[in-house]
Amino acid sequence: MPFDLEMIKNVYAGIADKIAKARTIVNRPLTLAEKILYTHLHTEQPVAAFIRAHDYVNFSPDRVAMQDATAQMALLQFMQAGRPKVAVPSTVHCDHLIMAKDGAAEDLAHAEAESKEVYDFLGSVSNKYGIGFWKPGAGIIHQVVLENYAFPGGMMIGTDSHTVNAGGLGMIAIGVGGADACDVMAGLPWELKWPKLIGVKLTGKLSGWAAPKDIILKVAGILTVKGGTGAIVEYFGEGAQSISCTGKGTICNMGAEIGATTSTFGYDESMERYLRATGRAEVADLANENKEHLTGDAEVYADPEKYFDQVIEINLSELEPHLNGPFTPDLATPISKMKEVADKNGWPERVEVGLIGSCTNSSYEDLSRAVSLAKQVSEKNLKSKSEFLINPGSEQIRYTVNRDGFLEVFDKIGATILTNACGPCIGMWDRVGAEKKEKNTIVHSFNRNFAKRADGNPNTFAFVASPEIVTALAIAGDLTFNPLTDYLTNENGEKVKLDPPTGDELPKNGFAVDDPGYQAPAEDGSNVQVNVSPTSNRLQLLEPFAQWEGSDLKGLKLLIKAKGKCTTDHISMAGPWLKFRGHLDNISNNMLIGAVNYFNDKTDSVKNSLTGEYGPVPATQRAYKAAGIGTIVVGDENYGEGSSREHAAMEPRHLGVRAVLVKSFARIHETNLKKQGMLALTFIDKADYDKVQEDDTIDIIGLTEFAPEKPLMIVLHHKDGSTEQFNVAHTYNDQQIDWFKHGGALNIIRKNFADSNN
Repeated sequence: MPFDLEMIKNVYAGIADKIAKARTIVNRPLTLAEKILYTHLHTEQPVAAFIRAHDYVNFSPDRVAMQDATAQMALLQFMQAGRPKVAVPSTVHCDHLIMAKDGAAEDLAHAEAESKEVYDFLGSVSNKYGIGFWKPGAGIIHQVVLENYAFPGGMMIGTDSHTVNAGGLGMIAIGVGGADACDVMAGLPWELKWPKLIGVKLTGKLSGWAAPKDIILKVAGILTVKGGTGAIVEYFGEGAQSISCTGKGTICNMGAEIGATTSTFGYDESMERYLRATGRAEVADLANENKEHLTGDAEVYADPEKYFDQVIEINLSELEPHLNGPFTPDLATPISKMKEVADKNGWPERVEVGLIGSCTNSSYEDLSRAVSLAKQVSEKNLKSKSEFLINPGSEQIRYTVNRDGFLEVFDKIGATILTNACGPCIGMWDRVGAEKKEKNTIVHSFNRNFAKRADGNPNTFAFVASPEIVTALAIAGDLTFNPLTDYLTNENGEKVKLDPPTGDELPKNGFAVDDPGYQAPAEDGSNVQVNVSPTSNRLQLLEPFAQWEGSDLKGLKLLIKAKGKCTTDHISMAGPWLKFRGHLDNISNNMLIGAVNYFNDKTDSVKNSLTGEYGPVPATQRAYKAAGIGTIVVGDENYGEGSSREHAAMEPRHLGVRAVLVKSFARIHETNLKKQGMLALTFIDKADYDKVQEDDTIDIIGLTEFAPEKPLMIVLHHKDGSTEQFNVAHTYNDQQIDWFKHGGALNIIRKNFADSNN
């Protein structure tokens, strides 16, 4: 039986009436995104014609998913909430802490030994609080969710920005910080600003070398890394229905790279096929009974400009494969232009490594199309020129493709099969020679390619492409190779051309697996003990953050004025730091070490105003904290883009940073700062960013009258004795102001639970 079938039945039981009521109140046809949002309003949330990008609205998501790196902090917070069991179906997936190095068996065994303490903690917490637990090696969270939990018309949140992958099965699935997950698991409403809507109309049909990945690579080039901020992207049209369910998942997955709240597709036959193939026929039957409610109204798609804030149209029959990068996922280059662009920019053209898999592209279809190219290496007497690494998405995928002979073919071209885990995609790659920081190029089918992301080398030029293009470029060993037109020279000196990839959407003989890696929780976890050693360097119980002192913040020092792109990778790096995700003090030693200091163009080098000396950011901040001095961080555009990791908000909070003032925020990071009781502020006039000087002492005025839509004032006290002041904006509502005043949302949860039990 599918997981949580009764919950899914309950969602569908009320869907028709809720949509009808919403349609009456809004007085117009509804998009799919609007239907799902309205059917998941919290019971205490009045139904209204909500204003996009303005109204904060409370929702009741159907489920929560957490990966092991973020689950540690999420569950450490949940343990403080006082609840005996999670209020909604929730799962933990152990996929982030496995270092890719030697191959699946060796790497998994090493992780199980090195992270035993963390896995034991997550397993016991899951067992105690009624949470499903997916063991190390079971697979990557988003692939496992798509195979087991996602369902059309549902709403879920997850402590990973690529939770949006579940949009491939017609969900509204949104990445959040652990504090948001804690709220929902505690049975509280979840707040989201009512999103804008971007419609992407797909016409035609993919063929040849073009893949679903190329759709989102094209969209990323159009919208840029922040073009989707505050919006849900809804794909529709005949082209959308021609794409496989897992292909839809790929597109939704990388919606995180345009800053979108989430992306989704309407229910269609590809989703039905996938549900039945993954053992969820009952869910498919329920979806078929409700199919009119699981897609946008016909009037919407007939006249999309009337219902969406922005409409993009892409003809799939004309779509060319793309390569996006380096160093940003929105720098989109059609493959026919890559040689010209690479030559112009001086990019290293030899491909050192090709990597496929990850949460974005590790489906059966992805691997089957890649293996059709790998077969041609022997058939055409070629020799693969690049190292080739593969991360299967789940144990079910790995077992099935092994049964069907794929892994043997990959092995023949020298591929290394890594664990069913994230690996290089999130920086867990012990790459030989990376420490030399040599200039080189890799191509991968992942989602992000920020500097240092995969291997820690700032000089690795990483390009994002479909698994098919990655495989072809790895065979050729050349970034400028265009498999649509170019020939290769085989071992006999003959010119040969790769045939276009072919593959199966789903396995002809069905999926198979011996042990999927799932561990069900105890029916009654009241006697389960969760132990955290006080001397552990991996886990640390949380202490509540201090409440606001009730006055304006004066005498703050500037910790850093970050220049240019400052993602959550820059604020709280992954890779080797993942091991400290459950220990707030230890992981705080990576705080902002990747951010570029505006005043010296260096990373991890800021001026300590107490000594006048330059030093590491965390050490400088600890010195301010020891002296009882608060600080402020100043940033550029789209500050905090990338991962949902709330450590990027908790670390500054823990070390005494009081406010973050930037030109603009990425959505998840801004919310995470608010949840932790921080001030997240934006320049009204972006030119005021230039007024902030290195030795400034800074006041934040107006907090005693802190109110929604009412600006605060910044006063800069310069070293020469002069002052400047200007107003700054914020997006706090009344509830979020309470989070600030109480020192964080969790303090309110804990207090309310204690009050209700007295």
